[in-house]
Amino acid sequence: MERDVQFIGQSTAFLDAVERASRAAAVRRPVLVIGERGTGKELIAQRLHHLSPRWGEPLITMNCAALPETLIEAELFGHEAGAFTGAVRARAGRFEEADRGTLFLDELGTLSMAAQERLLRAIEYGEIARIGASRPVQVDVRVVAATNADLPRMAEEGTFRADLLDRLSFEVINLPPLRAREGDVYELADYYGRRMATELEWDTWPGFSAEAMAVLDAHDWPGNVRELRNVVERAVYRWANEYEAIAEIVFDPFESPWKAATVAAAPERVQQVPVAAPQAPLSMPAGGSSLSGRGLRESVEAYERGLLVEALDRHRWNQRRAAGAIGLTYDQLRHCMKKHRLSETARRSESDAST
Repeated sequence: MERDVQFIGQSTAFLDAVERASRAAAVRRPVLVIGERGTGKELIAQRLHHLSPRWGEPLITMNCAALPETLIEAELFGHEAGAFTGAVRARAGRFEEADRGTLFLDELGTLSMAAQERLLRAIEYGEIARIGASRPVQVDVRVVAATNADLPRMAEEGTFRADLLDRLSFEVINLPPLRAREGDVYELADYYGRRMATELEWDTWPGFSAEAMAVLDAHDWPGNVRELRNVVERAVYRWANEYEAIAEIVFDPFESPWKAATVAAAPERVQQVPVAAPQAPLSMPAGGSSLSGRGLRESVEAYERGLLVEALDRHRWNQRRAAGAIGLTYDQLRHCMKKHRLSETARRSESDAST
């Protein structure tokens, strides 16, 4: 884990999750941390350990997805010499290494059923047995597990042990995605931007232009804070003038003009594809406009805005009902409304202007 990162943010959803972790730290019980990639699950595990009475003992981390299934049990519980091919000497597992401390299991949903069974016993009774050993060993370990998988659904499907889920879910901390953390994009962008400017030995921090910040704020951030950090640090690194506000943002470093050229250079490949039967063109919803005279991006944005306006008007601007009607969550609808600068007041102004 990185030791130089901090909790940056002021949104209620984020602060509530951090507060819940702080309260759970003093309790010996297991904690389950749920969140998308890049939301800071490892940082929460660090907080749970360092604010607990175990802060002076080891914090051991294991990524369950990083090892093949055949080695996970040996890594967790250790093995005796000769227990399997290649085991030339005895080795302690992660549980023994974390004795009196905390064991953080990342990507928990990838554990095999056999490993889940042994993990349940270790948590329930505080004892583990090395592979090839005849006697169990007592350990005092606080388990913190993290995943972005839907463990309750996996338990229903039989791919994750329901009794292990019950044992691990004494406390469940759900980390909000960055798109749901209102106002935190600015805080994070400023923090990582300043840090990168310091690393580059800039004399000053020019900040981001208003347009660049609007672009950052409107992005969906599927990679959450980890993605934002890369985007911000890349923008600072590529900016040539340390005395001028940064105005260029690149979300995808793999974008290349040669991709389009490669596709255009192979028309014969396109011609070999069977032509489907013609379909009726999509009709624009109320609030939309004709696609003619627009580029693809503008056309798609106009169509999306029209769908939002139509759904909101139909449900009298009840946002939860409108979100359900077009297959979005409430948070997703709020993000789209913010992106298109939609509000009931603005919509009424548009209607008055059109009449």
